[in-house]
Amino acid sequence: MRSMELGTPDGIRTRLNSLVLAGRKTTTTGLMEEYVKEAEGLEYPGERMALLDDRGQPVAVIEITAVAVTCFGEVTWEHARAEGEGDTTLEDWRTGHRRYWGRLGTAVEDHTPVVCLGFRLVEGE
Repeated sequence: MRSMELGTPDGIRTRLNSLVLAGRKTTTTGLMEEYVKEAEGLEYPGERMALLDDRGQPVAVIEITAVAVTCFGEVTWEHARAEGEGDTTLEDWRTGHRRYWGRLGTAVEDHTPVVCLGFRLVEGE
């Protein structure tokens, strides 16, 4: 079983994992650049993945329900809202994600390729 790590291990991952475990987070967005850099294949609907904590330990099992490759500027409000992070508008979501990826060294423009994943919680703590 492959694994997924949401966010970064600086408190963000713990917060995102808690949203998944509470059923509030059912989507996530990643940069296509990361898949290429890690030579990692895309997830696929029906794939089950271990959700890892800051120490690399599993906290849940999720099942991928949707996979879409698009550009950042085309991410829908439906997808962004389902990330469950409290954004009240699509523009808030875009600003927050640009800030997050910018801190990690990647400038994100509207044409930047992203992977939008939908998932459901299968097992959790």
